[in-house]
Amino acid sequence: MIVLFDGVCNLCNRSVDFIIRHDSHHAIRLASQQSAAGRRLLAEAGMADAAGTSIVVLDGARIYTRSKAALVIARAMGAPWSLFYALILIPPPMRDSLYDWIARHRYRWFGQRDTCRLPTPEERTRFVE
Repeated sequence: MIVLFDGVCNLCNRSVDFIIRHDSHHAIRLASQQSAAGRRLLAEAGMADAAGTSIVVLDGARIYTRSKAALVIARAMGAPWSLFYALILIPPPMRDSLYDWIARHRYRWFGQRDTCRLPTPEERTRFVE
């Protein structure tokens, strides 16, 4: 599974830090949507226009965005985080409207960086290059 995130969004970067700390099985690989690898993967998935608007999860031939992407990530991280996948029972329009509201305000609430996040040498194996 590959998670494509907005590399200049502080909320997204904190989420990446959380994934790295708690994905003990290393089931999740990461790429910022602004990186060469991220742009290539988005284009291959036919989602080049989605860059910066939503988190994108590529899982084999499956593509997840918005709230479904967040829930799939939680499930992949294992217990106790996988318990959040139960929120899948909430109808998608309700989940996605909350996701969209947070996404619209994320830069104002959490700020943004001038440049994309660069992985540390220890994190490098977790990122798609």
